[in-house]
Amino acid sequence: MDVHRCRFVPYPPSAVNALAFSHPSSLSLASNGPPTLRLAIGRANGDIELWHPLKGVWYQENIIHGGKDRSIEGLVWTQDPEEIDGTGFKSPGRLRLFSIGYSSSVTEWDLAAGKPARHASANYGEIWCISAQPRWQSLKGFDMQQQGTTPREGDDTTQGIAVGCADGSIVLLSTADGNLQFQRSVTRPPKRKARVLSITFQNRHTLVTGHADSTVRIFDVRNGRLVRAMSLGGGPQGGPKEVLVWSVKCTTDGTIISGDSTGTVSFWDAKNYSRLQRITSHKADILDVATSVDGHTVVSGGMDRRTTLYRLARGSKPGEKSRWIEIAHQRFHEHDVKALATFETRRLSVLASGGLDTSPIMVPLREFGNEYHRALPNLPQQPPVRSAPLQRLIISWWDREVSVWRILANQQGSVANLPLDESLQDSPRKLAAKIALQKEESITCADISSDGSLLAVSTMAENRVFFFRPKLDSTLKVQKLEIPSSLVQGGAKLLRFSPDRMWLLVVRSNNKIQLFRIRRPTTPIERPKLLSIPVNLRRLNRRAPEPNYLHGTLGPYTRSISRVAFSADSRIIVASDLSGFLDSWVLSGLEDPVQDDLVAPSDSSLSDSASESLGVDEKHRLLIFGQHWLRNPAASQIPKLPSAPIILSFRPSTLSANKAPTNGITSLHPTRHNPHPYSHELPSGEDRLFVLTAEHRIYEFNIMAGKLSDWSRRNPTSTLPDTFRQIKDRAMDCVWDTTASEHPNRLWLYGSNWLWMFDLSRDFPRVEATNAEVGGEEVVEDIQADSKKRRREGKRAKEKQFEKKRRRDTGAGDRIDPNELTVGLGSKIRKRMGPGGRDVRSIHLEREQSPSTNASASDDEYGTAPAALIRSRRGLSPDIDDGADRKSILDGESPVAKAHWRPWWYTYKYRPILGLVPIGGTPKNTDQQVNGDGIERDDARALEVVLVERPLFEVNLPPRYYGDQEWSEMKDKI
Repeated sequence: MDVHRCRFVPYPPSAVNALAFSHPSSLSLASNGPPTLRLAIGRANGDIELWHPLKGVWYQENIIHGGKDRSIEGLVWTQDPEEIDGTGFKSPGRLRLFSIGYSSSVTEWDLAAGKPARHASANYGEIWCISAQPRWQSLKGFDMQQQGTTPREGDDTTQGIAVGCADGSIVLLSTADGNLQFQRSVTRPPKRKARVLSITFQNRHTLVTGHADSTVRIFDVRNGRLVRAMSLGGGPQGGPKEVLVWSVKCTTDGTIISGDSTGTVSFWDAKNYSRLQRITSHKADILDVATSVDGHTVVSGGMDRRTTLYRLARGSKPGEKSRWIEIAHQRFHEHDVKALATFETRRLSVLASGGLDTSPIMVPLREFGNEYHRALPNLPQQPPVRSAPLQRLIISWWDREVSVWRILANQQGSVANLPLDESLQDSPRKLAAKIALQKEESITCADISSDGSLLAVSTMAENRVFFFRPKLDSTLKVQKLEIPSSLVQGGAKLLRFSPDRMWLLVVRSNNKIQLFRIRRPTTPIERPKLLSIPVNLRRLNRRAPEPNYLHGTLGPYTRSISRVAFSADSRIIVASDLSGFLDSWVLSGLEDPVQDDLVAPSDSSLSDSASESLGVDEKHRLLIFGQHWLRNPAASQIPKLPSAPIILSFRPSTLSANKAPTNGITSLHPTRHNPHPYSHELPSGEDRLFVLTAEHRIYEFNIMAGKLSDWSRRNPTSTLPDTFRQIKDRAMDCVWDTTASEHPNRLWLYGSNWLWMFDLSRDFPRVEATNAEVGGEEVVEDIQADSKKRRREGKRAKEKQFEKKRRRDTGAGDRIDPNELTVGLGSKIRKRMGPGGRDVRSIHLEREQSPSTNASASDDEYGTAPAALIRSRRGLSPDIDDGADRKSILDGESPVAKAHWRPWWYTYKYRPILGLVPIGGTPKNTDQQVNGDGIERDDARALEVVLVERPLFEVNLPPRYYGDQEWSEMKDKI
């Protein structure tokens, strides 16, 4: 496979402005949180990302797309009270998500549809901050403030929403009865209008606000009475007179914490509201603060890129007061830290942070300093890149623009590494077309047909289809295609063209699936036409498991369709949802161009028993050119998967199935009782579907049989290499490579910073054999310690013990090796070596040293330090360069390499990856490689793919703050 790296595809990630967990922290939960736990991330382009914790892995489950001039500046979750029916059964309350953003309205989002559900606005100013009221009672499993144990008659038990405005007013909104409406004004705009910059609830009836006039105010929301106004004094000398209180939060005991524009964190008493302590820990504005569930830890983040941790230190002597101490600070981000959020259970304890550098960071809270932090990908989980391999076209989209690029081939039939400079002449790439939508909604999905003639673009409001005509200069003439109103209206969340370019699949916002038949043009001047009546595919009526009523419910969101896939012959469709269910449909019959476009079949065309066995609804079935879609007869036999599928892909077909008879007669003879006969022949081509779930579990199903394939039964998830199973960044998509005759089923999986190859034509080694993995650091360590068996066994025992602890991390990164925690006489010493002592090395006092301790390994699987020893051990020539060595290992050309060969390969040198799409390469032993005489052609080329990278240093970010000891960086920037 030839990989062509490129960075010319535009996709600017957006800044993180808001973070919110769907549930409050609870130390009574022993697991990784409730099953309905989600993290909402609001970005500056109006997108809202929903992340699933997945036992501390954290993967992007869904994106709610925004629009033009829309920004998410605040997010809060609420949970409706549980409902009790006449039998005493308690139904969980619905979890609801609200946002604000540079307007005077609050928006509630329909999570299942991915669009706004309702807005609330009134005669008040622009909203700057938002906070949700604590729940009325203390539910089992949650620690929160309450006023009484049972509500009184007439009391509102729902969670209200308080918002602070630019004119100084504070408004309370009601969420009762599943609605969102104005309830009352807590305070009117004052004469001296001071913006309300931050807001939070101390308890259900007490509101704490931070203002732009150097004050923190306390209000009683029941009557709007101002309880106390606490002043922070004037600004610093030579600076603004007023102090901006950017953030206020409250601990579980009611202590108020505020962060302001002077870089100071202030702690206020919960009862008399006097300032207990202040710590100036930042060199610039503090933009947000967060607290732990026990109230003993506080975290602040600001413009100086610092994330600072404070702990409450108890007095060492009787009667001595407790004091807050700054424990540590670290720069996890490359730019301003704008938002913080925490969530804790007995096992999970994480701090989520985000800012202008676009990457969310997960930091261990309880185990701060003992575990690594982890940067979540700032690129979408579903790649916004597609390709048309037959025309060497790739498309990419972001916001409201679609770019179409043509990758030119040289005389040898391939392209070199694509240059990064747009101004270079004779570039192997060319911008063939660019489309900008005039509407305000952002693009949710786009797809291009395999021949590059059709482009479909969807938003949540409408769908558009464009027709491309090639020009002589390798560009494209874009023509808007007239499509039926049934396709235009309503928008879509997913679009897919079938591989044979005969069908356009549309997944609506309400998760209904429709198919539109495409009639191909018969002359060069004609355009394709989409038939007006769609085929509606109905899913099986299955319900996701009901969560505990204490944890709330996400409603129909868990049945939202997330992935779809066509088979290679376009006769099987599979759709998956977030619950792990798979639904499948098949195209029955043979195409008969003689018949009419759309025909409603007669009742006698299919018997009642056959209709019931095939799951067919005669009233909703359409006959299109002699074919009709019906539910897969074995669809109900496919079990629910333990987690949501993130990759669905059929194996490429090597033989064409369901071809027309050789005599050319395909139509059936009509009769008086059956004027529209049609065939009931089911697909007989390749039906093996590869599925990778969010937990990185692999399955392969024979869809038509409704069971696991033989390969999947022989190769369960436990046979995967440990290196792959330990990857935390989830897979994004896959590409099949069928060009190699010896290995015709290579599957290339990729994530945001890794690329893996699995050869599915061979079985994986047993679990015992995978411990001695070929290549990588394990083989290097075995070579280095081959003559020291006891020492090696002791080292492996320690590594296994550490591995058990590593897997019990608290939800951020892996646990740090104890030998790497600190530097000092306790565990390490620093030794200066070389002329002038320039070479500084850390030596472990508790670890026995060897001459190869500092040997390094490369990013990919094969280590480079003892390369000659590795070649000698595998029987490979030491004179061959690394590239040829790797190829011989990968292809298994060497006899010894065949004995040690493993059906996988991986690398980490590409990062961050936006997408990987094929643009060329002809597979062997396929219909495309057979000429008219049935003789196989010998001009097959290796698979060519374009790997799109979007590194952060190429993203245009605003100027950042440079503080003390950063003069060298600032000079480099200037």
